[in-house]
Amino acid sequence: MRTAECIRWLWKASEGVRGHVAGSALLGGLHVCASMGFVWICKQLIDRATSGHGEDILLYIILMVGCMLLQVIFAAAEQHVASLSDVVLKNKLRHKLFTRLMESRWNGKEAFHTGDTLNRVMEDVRVVAEAITKSVPAAITAGVQFIAAFAFLFMLEPGLAWAIPGIMLVMLILSKSYVRRMRRLTKDIRTTESGMQSLMQESLQHRLVIHTLERTPYVSDTLSGQQDDLKEQVMDKTGYSIFTRSLIQIGFSAGYAAAFLWGVFGIMSGTATFGMMTAFLQLTGQIQRPIMNLSRQLPPLINSMTSSERLAEIEAQPSEVTGTPCNLGESVGIRFEDVTYAYPDSRRTIIERRTYDFKPGSTTALIGETGAGKSTMMRLMLALLYPDKGKVIMYNDATEVEASPQTRCNIVYVPQGNTLMSGTIRENLLLGDPSASDSQLDEVLYLAAADFVKDLPEGLDTLCGERGSGLSEGQAQRIAIARSLLRKGGILLLDEPTSALDTQTEETLIQRLTSQLNGRTMIIVTHREATAALCCNILKL
Repeated sequence: MRTAECIRWLWKASEGVRGHVAGSALLGGLHVCASMGFVWICKQLIDRATSGHGEDILLYIILMVGCMLLQVIFAAAEQHVASLSDVVLKNKLRHKLFTRLMESRWNGKEAFHTGDTLNRVMEDVRVVAEAITKSVPAAITAGVQFIAAFAFLFMLEPGLAWAIPGIMLVMLILSKSYVRRMRRLTKDIRTTESGMQSLMQESLQHRLVIHTLERTPYVSDTLSGQQDDLKEQVMDKTGYSIFTRSLIQIGFSAGYAAAFLWGVFGIMSGTATFGMMTAFLQLTGQIQRPIMNLSRQLPPLINSMTSSERLAEIEAQPSEVTGTPCNLGESVGIRFEDVTYAYPDSRRTIIERRTYDFKPGSTTALIGETGAGKSTMMRLMLALLYPDKGKVIMYNDATEVEASPQTRCNIVYVPQGNTLMSGTIRENLLLGDPSASDSQLDEVLYLAAADFVKDLPEGLDTLCGERGSGLSEGQAQRIAIARSLLRKGGILLLDEPTSALDTQTEETLIQRLTSQLNGRTMIIVTHREATAALCCNILKL
């Protein structure tokens, strides 16, 4: 993305907190006004003290204290508004991006690694939010402070007013390549951090596999290598930042020295008072401080450009087509009409010219070698994927409609593997239907041959760890089936539902499903001949 595109993205992202940002900048401007008043009052106090005219000195002392209190009040209010807008914007962006990711269209593989995605949603959102809600108001305040201080100093001594920013300008020109290089270095660092998070997340998720393969040292060494790369990138960025800041600091020192010596020679020649010299020094700081603040806000603003580019990539993910759900009732069939499909970037056609009718109320075993296309057929039924050629049709006695996200309400899907989430068994089940009663939960647990839950000490309130840890694979698999049965769709898709079950439990499960769910279309992907033998129809790929 070009810089202009990044700025447009940041402007759009700031919607909803622009008023807060403007308020924060306004409070910063009021703080500047109070600080300018403080400088003027200090000058008046010193001039009156040195000239012997101290009859109204008490009034100026009161005004000085008032300016000090106003500065404290405005600073506290500015911090409050900035913190509020920061958390509001972070929550808004993370909610929006999370929803976009959950609703994005799936094309057979994820666009980003999960670790990288989380890094973007958490860290890049933080960078963007802080840039918008803190760095932008701070930069505006710094600009106002610079203009006000320059104007004040110009009224006192025009030559000195031009000399101080002139010195700083020279130093900034010497560091003109700062923005481009800092943006490149920041992007390299963010990419390396994402890679580290992806490695750690995936390794923790598959810790037992790595442990039993005795590959922990290899994974640790890989992480160490990435950390070494990160260290070099951070130090490269830090070294360059130190160099440019040192140039600016030299400019600060030169400007302060110029103001001090200007005041010294002014007092010697009688063209300046002690109050004016004090004002020179204070205003020099008031001019230099916003320049320093701007230089401090520059890295966050540059970082926000890189982060906005990474977040825009998430927003660019295509979403599924939305619309009104098309519910065909309990008696639903699904028909493949000359369907051909190949995954993107793959030369192999997974399904070629497939025609088959899964009739309403039938029970069909879908069998075949690994990679033959069994799971792909289910994804086509779910409209997670779309045929390259042909059609997938859902129908009942009165209606036919092509499979789409709007027809997904007709399907009860149980993917293969352990799909439980951390929480109680009850919370996992209620994902299928949040309004389900305990009697409904008991019913689906029975149908899924998961009535063992009643015998657990905590019953439905038994805690499951991540990915169902604390339960056996077979137990977790049956609870996942029970969860799906809470949906009311007329088509039941089971992808290897008995892979972790013994023969007797498998037979019990299939018999309960076929007898109790009479009228619903059932399609079971399986490698087991015993499971296939329990079905009325067999489709071999």
